[in-house]
Amino acid sequence: MNESDFESGIEEQPEPPSKGHFKRESHALLKAAYQLVELPDAKLQLVPMSDDLKEAVELGRKINKHGGRKRQIKYIGKLLRSIDAEPIMEALETVDSRAAAATARHHLAERWRERLLDEGDTAVGEFVETYPQVDRQHLRQLMRNARAERKSEKPPRHSRELFRLVRDTIEGQT
Repeated sequence: MNESDFESGIEEQPEPPSKGHFKRESHALLKAAYQLVELPDAKLQLVPMSDDLKEAVELGRKINKHGGRKRQIKYIGKLLRSIDAEPIMEALETVDSRAAAATARHHLAERWRERLLDEGDTAVGEFVETYPQVDRQHLRQLMRNARAERKSEKPPRHSRELFRLVRDTIEGQT
């Protein structure tokens, strides 16, 4: 029996996960536990949870003292380690991505409003080209009123209305 026969007879065993892997996983679940406690009620309903976990999260939301809240969050992390937490992690990512998309739309509407007020007709042309469903006449009227407010240093009522129109137009297309 030569050496090559000996090497081919041994099956390679997969290496067990490292200690660092377990720590990273534990930290990720602890972060998820913190997110669960901080989520608003409407978003928490979207996360699939067992009854034990739901009770622990609700208790964690009621605790105001820092030390007790921290202990409860660690307990929630322990519960997450004992179950398959993948659906919960995916639901949290979905909630985060929705919030990020809403923030991005808000910033886009702010940029468009500023462009419309600063650049005038060129920005109106681009906006109408991008969002053809917008009421062009109402848009121009709000722009004129918002510019007049800026010059006379009045409260930005028309500027807010312009923002709402731009935001609703952008959300209407998406």
